[in-house]
Amino acid sequence: MSSYFQPGADLLNTRGPEIARMVTLVANIDHLECETEVDALLKEARLIKDIQPPHNAALKDDKTFPYLEITTGDDFPGVFVTRTPRHKGSKLYGPFASAGGVRDAVNALQKVFKFRTCELEILDGDESRRFFRPCLLHAINQCTAPCADLISKEAYRKDIDRLKGFLKSKRSTLIRSMQKEMEQAAADLRYEEAATIRDRIKAIESLSLSGDVEEDRQVEVFYVDPTKGLDKLADVLDLEDRPRSIEGIDIANLQGTESVGSLVCFIDGRAFKPGYKRFQIKTVTGQDDYAMIREVIRRRYRHAATGDELYPDIILIDGGLGQLHSALEAFNEMDVRPPMVISLAKKEELVYVQARTAPLKMARNNAALRLLQQVRDEAHRFAQHYHHILRRKRTLEEDVREGRRPPNMS
Repeated sequence: MSSYFQPGADLLNTRGPEIARMVTLVANIDHLECETEVDALLKEARLIKDIQPPHNAALKDDKTFPYLEITTGDDFPGVFVTRTPRHKGSKLYGPFASAGGVRDAVNALQKVFKFRTCELEILDGDESRRFFRPCLLHAINQCTAPCADLISKEAYRKDIDRLKGFLKSKRSTLIRSMQKEMEQAAADLRYEEAATIRDRIKAIESLSLSGDVEEDRQVEVFYVDPTKGLDKLADVLDLEDRPRSIEGIDIANLQGTESVGSLVCFIDGRAFKPGYKRFQIKTVTGQDDYAMIREVIRRRYRHAATGDELYPDIILIDGGLGQLHSALEAFNEMDVRPPMVISLAKKEELVYVQARTAPLKMARNNAALRLLQQVRDEAHRFAQHYHHILRRKRTLEEDVREGRRPPNMS
């Protein structure tokens, strides 16, 4: 980043006029702390997809990072590298920064755990498997051929369980063993074999270049059927009818400055952009998210409280139990009974519901949870976008007051 601002940097000739102009508009630089380079890459990709900055040509499309998927719902699970994982019945690892790296790792691991990588539907009780001819991978001892009934379901599951245990571990034991094999092969002048083992070691080590399935969620990957999600939501919230309208609320600020609230609207499980609203916080000073939520609730629903506007079927607050209580306090102040108000906490993904003592904990692939996550994530994106707009506006105003207005600005 600092290379853009060196006194001798000739950005006009080295980066082009658009980049040179962009740098003149920068008044300050913010940053997010990341634990690893891979974590930084995945966060950058997420921000670019959400904000769509004008000078980032890459990562704006709908292309996603790949996962390693084990189809645990099958009688004989397969192992695949995929960008479109199943919605249920599978165990995911990733996302991975390098598609080539994870494919090489799968090839190396297949030589050890001998799992299948084919797309065949293999059923345990299918007698015709006894007459099936296995593929070349069995002949070269890289697959135990469940397709040809050459391994039992129980024995194959044990291999898959060992693979999952390996993927959860630090993998140091296997790598040390392979390194000894490589060194022995080199000592015996079997250099090609040593080079092959070396490449396998690098491939397995590349598995560490991955994110976390939940922390680095790629919303483009996990499509949720809106109707199914709404039906599931009606069940878990004990609603008489399928909900049609959901509004999501989030707060964004930086240490209490440029505080904003966002409201997104989903109709029949799909984003309804004309219903989006944004609020610049006016009555709260400092970093008090609870008070900001109360202000947004009062401003958004004061007309509904007087009967001049309809409530949505569900109001979703981004946060935990404290955020939910703050929203309910605002409704109590207006002396109205709100519709269904819930909150969704990050990381644990617990759903807190009004008038319930314990939160709802749903499976990660539950269609209702996935729909709520979409609403919550969209509210967060919309809040952050407005927050950044206000920060840029404040910076520009400060520059104008100080006589530092950037050139080429209309």
